Amino acid sequence: MEFEDLKTKIGSGEIDTVLTCIVDMQGRLMGKRFHAEAFLEIADGETHCCNYLLATDLEMATPNGYASTSWQGGYGDYVMQPDLSTLRPVPWLEGTAMCLCDVMDHHTHEPVPHSPREMLKKQIARAEALGLTPVMATELEFFLFQGTHDEIAQNGYSLKPISNYNEDYHIFQTTKEEYVMRPIRNHLRKMGLPVEGSKGEAEAGQEELNLKYAEALACADNHTLAKHGVKEIAHQHGVAASFLPKWHKDRVGSASHVHQSLWSGGANAFFDPDRPHGKSELMDHYVAGLMTYAADYTSFMAPYVNSYKRFAKGTFAPTQVVWSIDNRTAAFRLCGEGSKAVRIECRVPGADMNPYLAQAAMLAAGLKGIEEKLRLPEVFAGDAYADDDKKHIPHTLRDAREALLASEMLREAFGDEVVMHYARAAEWEIEEFNRVVTDYEISRGLEKA
Repeated sequence: MEFEDLKTKIGSGEIDTVLTCIVDMQGRLMGKRFHAEAFLEIADGETHCCNYLLATDLEMATPNGYASTSWQGGYGDYVMQPDLSTLRPVPWLEGTAMCLCDVMDHHTHEPVPHSPREMLKKQIARAEALGLTPVMATELEFFLFQGTHDEIAQNGYSLKPISNYNEDYHIFQTTKEEYVMRPIRNHLRKMGLPVEGSKGEAEAGQEELNLKYAEALACADNHTLAKHGVKEIAHQHGVAASFLPKWHKDRVGSASHVHQSLWSGGANAFFDPDRPHGKSELMDHYVAGLMTYAADYTSFMAPYVNSYKRFAKGTFAPTQVVWSIDNRTAAFRLCGEGSKAVRIECRVPGADMNPYLAQAAMLAAGLKGIEEKLRLPEVFAGDAYADDDKKHIPHTLRDAREALLASEMLREAFGDEVVMHYARAAEWEIEEFNRVVTDYEISRGLEKA
């Protein structure tokens, strides 16, 4: 939506509310609802939010241990600076539009370095300095459960998927779910998101939403808005959409695969018809960087304790850091072999990833591979689950956090303060989990221990 269009719709009374949102560490929208006329007064300026919004957990608690903000520091303000290029309608909410904001320091008006959107922008600029444009696409997998989130919470989190059996590509089963999925596709498309389609995924009640590829920042924006929209639209239809990576030990998890390529002069720089598989030497170096530094950035793709429950054999979630050609058991899958659409798909991220952080971290690793001219290992063929000789994806959040802290590559790319900020976020998740007594422990040990 152009700004002039917004003013026209406000003048006619068609729009009376504008959501002004930042993206938090968890990839959620945080912000304010402005009366539309009041938004026009700050649209080319700024509004403010508490700086704890980039230092909370999933529960919106305010953990200590962050250098950027604290009780001792008094929890001051950040500046929210509207990015008017992101203006768009919110078709499922009456009279509502939305605008994403960049997060700036209140005193210096410089970008906040650990803001997810800023972290991605920094790596995009790094690629552009090399004459390259990062292009990405994400897949959104999620479960639909009977009842709203509020109803499920009141019932002690007794979860019943919307369907009874594996619905992967299953037209009849997904027809029964069209009362939810059709408005999701249509509303998001009307919002301006490049929705291509949806399908049943490889479990009962599991869905996949596909968005067309875009330049990296737009891809992350689209993913975030789509995820938010899926939750709200599902709620309006009496069901709960969940992006939890692993909700049951016997069910497959939900992923968010990321396809990526680098473009130059309007063409895919990963494509070289004269080389094996149609992939360029540039692509080799980039993928080698993704693989070499995979452990360093895993915490940006799997940010919670639950995230690591998804990495299980025989579930289409990867376990080994290998690359292969059109092989869904590998962490990195070459797609579009021999064509101008050749690209690399990273299958590590779960549905709980923050797309800005995941894309920024992968770009940092891939660009480092290009700078260092890293050599791509031999292609893997076969069942990666059966090969335990390869490098394993970190087993736990603790392992991933240690790799993050030790990463010189990410410290160089993001800065020490940003690495420490997100290491603290991982540490807090571990601390919170460790203090909880789970249902598993009670049922296993109440009598038998």
